[in-house]
Amino acid sequence: MIRHLVLFKLNDGVKRDEPRVVAGVQAFEALPGVIPELESWECAWNITDRPIAYDFAINSAVADTEALKRYIEHPAHQEAAALWREFATWVIADYEI
Repeated sequence: MIRHLVLFKLNDGVKRDEPRVVAGVQAFEALPGVIPELESWECAWNITDRPIAYDFAINSAVADTEALKRYIEHPAHQEAAALWREFATWVIADYEI
């Protein structure tokens, strides 16, 4: 099993309630029903406000590296990530569990 973690930081001046951000969140929330490789999926806004904190997180799992590749290349994932490129940066970590 592979854990796939992503932490997003909104660009300066971008607010959570902007329509494009709301659309980005909705696109990620829809992925579990669209991408069969996802064994588990959580995404949510960070509830703490600290200078080093990221704003939004995804915590997901897939069966193996091939499933991770299919997830990353899936058109729905690509479309959701493209939305976020407009207003955020992110870091990822993938590790075996």
